[in-house]
Amino acid sequence: MNRTSWAIASVLVILAGVSAAPRLSAGDCPPEGYSREQLFKLKESGFELADETRRNALAIGLVACNSDPDPLIRDGVAFEAVSTWLRGQQLSAESILVLYGDLLGQLSSETDIAGFQQPFAALLLSEVARADRIEAVLTPPMREELAAEAAAYLAGVDDYRGFSAAEGWRHGVAHGSDLVLQLALNPQIDGAQIQRLMESLALQVAPAGEMFYIYGEPARLARAAYYGYSRGILPASFWENWFLGISSPGSLGSWVDSYSSQAGLARRHNTLSFLLALHFNATLAGDEQGAALQDLALQAITRVSGG
Repeated sequence: MNRTSWAIASVLVILAGVSAAPRLSAGDCPPEGYSREQLFKLKESGFELADETRRNALAIGLVACNSDPDPLIRDGVAFEAVSTWLRGQQLSAESILVLYGDLLGQLSSETDIAGFQQPFAALLLSEVARADRIEAVLTPPMREELAAEAAAYLAGVDDYRGFSAAEGWRHGVAHGSDLVLQLALNPQIDGAQIQRLMESLALQVAPAGEMFYIYGEPARLARAAYYGYSRGILPASFWENWFLGISSPGSLGSWVDSYSSQAGLARRHNTLSFLLALHFNATLAGDEQGAALQDLALQAITRVSGG
């Protein structure tokens, strides 16, 4: 049994004998019983849905919209509705567990041809992780599974499309970073899990090739790294090596050589963008821990800038 199957099976075990919200047909977007116009009206109302059973069922049904090509539905309704209800503590624990299982399946899907489903599964899972942090719902094995899948997803992102006026957002790196951030904030996530998340994050600071981040990805990566560092549970030696790895010129040989190719310029641009954003976050902290992170980031910036 693979990791995702195990996680979904765990959800089913927990839900056995529990009266959960009725399920809407899987794969339908809009969900059965709703038109697009009704969903837009629901958005206009601020997603007010007094009927608790319908609200929980619709939240689960809207997961299918993560792959909808229309950003007004995918982002403007599905994500916003589920996020609003999770943040307002308007969904039952049973529904959150179903969301967890369904979204985890989407995150590890190998059939996301259009490239929308996985990034939005990651983004909604960040909201599930946040809800679990505020009031624990997931079991420790589920949390371990989520941390492992989050790390695997972020490390494996190779679709760097961001915003399209016609199609809206994909933003896999940013959404994966948001999930890592919410997990890093949770005191139930331990040092080994934080380390795995930070190692995966480091792989996306400056991906190989000629791709320049232009959609705010370095800032989102930096926020997640900042909160991983702020947990204070990884040794100084880990962070020293982590920053050395990020600030290494790699196959370029030296940072001076970065000026000789598009790939080198992209690596320099992306690395410095991340480090400067992380240094800024550390500066804003205004405490001893922030000062230590400032020093590490500044040393790395100096290595990259100095060639």
